Amino acid sequence: MNEAVLTKIDANCDATVVLNRPEVHNALNPGLVTELVKALKGLEADATVRAIVIAAAGPSFCSGADINQMKKSATYTFDQNLADARLIAEMFYTVRMIQKPIVARIHGAVRGGGLGLVAAADVAVAARTASFRFSEVKLGIIPAMVSPFVIAAIGERMARRYMLTGEEFDAAEAYRIGLVHDVVEEDNLDARVERLLAQLRSSAPHAIPEVKKLVADMAEAPLNEEVVAESARRMAEIRVTPEAQEGLSAFLEKRRPQWATTA
Repeated sequence: MNEAVLTKIDANCDATVVLNRPEVHNALNPGLVTELVKALKGLEADATVRAIVIAAAGPSFCSGADINQMKKSATYTFDQNLADARLIAEMFYTVRMIQKPIVARIHGAVRGGGLGLVAAADVAVAARTASFRFSEVKLGIIPAMVSPFVIAAIGERMARRYMLTGEEFDAAEAYRIGLVHDVVEEDNLDARVERLLAQLRSSAPHAIPEVKKLVADMAEAPLNEEVVAESARRMAEIRVTPEAQEGLSAFLEKRRPQWATTA
C-alpha cells in the first residue's frame, strides 16, 4: 500500500510533505489526515528543519473530503460524525500552529478542504492554471472546518460570495482576494517556492516562531494600552537574545548573520 503522505528533507534542511493519493486527487480521508498531522509534528520537533512545504502528487493539489468517506458518514451517529470532523479540523489547526514556516505549493484543482490547507499555510504560491472552489454547498453541506482559516485570509465579504455560490475561481482571483500570495506559470512554481525558502533561510530561526505568535495574537486584538504595552514587552525581550545581537552586529558589520545559509 502506498503511503498517503511522503516526506523528504533536502540539503538546505527544508522539508517537503507531499499529499500522495493522486488517484483520487489527494482527497482527504482519515489515513491521509492522520499521516499529515504526524509528519508535520515530526518535522516541527526536528531541530534541523528550517521550513516546510506542503505539495501534492498527481494532477490536483487537493479535492477536499473523500467522497467515499462522506458517503459512510451518512450512516454514522452524531458522535462518530463529530469525531470525523474534529480529525480534519485539527489538521488545519496543526498547519496553522506549527512553529516553523509552512509554504503551500499549489497546482491543479483545489476544492473544499484543500482550500483550508491553503488558507492555514503561512505562504501560498499557486500555478496560474490552478482552480479553486468551495464545493460544499453543492453537496448540501457547509465549509465549517475551513471557515476560521479562510475567513481570516479573504475576509467575511469574499467568503460569503464564494462559500454561498460554490463557483469556481482561478488563481488570479485567488490572488486578488488574498487566498494566495503569488501566482506563477506552472513551470516556474518550484523556482518561486525555492526563492521563498531562500528568504526564510536568511531569516533568524528563533525569531520566526515569535513572529508567528505575534501575528496570531495581534490579528484580532483590540488597539488599546494593553496591546501597546505587550508589543513593547515582546520587542524588549527579544532584543537581548543572542540571535538578535548577532543579527544587529552582522548588519552593522555588513556581513551575513551566522544563521543565513542562503540569501
